Amino acid sequence: MAEQTTNSLKKVLIAMDGSENAEYAFNWYIDVCHKGGNYVILCHVGDYKGLVHTPVMSLDANLVQRMISEEENRIKLLMAKFSEMLKRAMVDGKVIRATGEPGEAVVRTAKEQDVDYIVTGSRGLGTIRRTFLGSTSDYILHHSHIPVTIVQVPSDKK
Repeated sequence: MAEQTTNSLKKVLIAMDGSENAEYAFNWYIDVCHKGGNYVILCHVGDYKGLVHTPVMSLDANLVQRMISEEENRIKLLMAKFSEMLKRAMVDGKVIRATGEPGEAVVRTAKEQDVDYIVTGSRGLGTIRRTFLGSTSDYILHHSHIPVTIVQVPSDKK
C-alpha cells in the first residue's frame, strides 16, 4: 500500500505579523505539528495602512518619508526576529516579505511557493467585530485551496 501524503514532508507557510498571536501560532506549530524535514516559510505582510490613513494634506514630504523609513526599519527588525526564530527552533525554512492586503498576500504567497499547509494566528475578534471589520484568518480560511489551521491563544495564556 502506498504511503499516505500525511506522512510525507510538507512545505508549511506560517503568517507572521509580529503579534503575540502569530508568535503563539509559530510555537504551536513547532510543538504540535512540525516533523523533521518539513520546510517552513514565515510570511510577513508589511502594513502601511496607518500611513495611508493619515490625513495627507497635513503632512509634508519629509514627515511622510520619515514615517516610511520608520516602518521599513520596523519590518527589517521583524524579519531578523523571524529568521532567528527559525534558527532557534532548528527548522529548515525562510522568511518572506509579501505585499498587499494581508489575507490576499498570504494566500497568494502560499500558491506561489507551492505550500501544502497554512498556519495563522487569530486576534480573537467577536462575531460582530469580525463581520464588520473582517479578519485576515477568515480571509485565508475561505480563499485558500489548501488546509489552513487557525491558532488562537488560549484565554489563560493572554
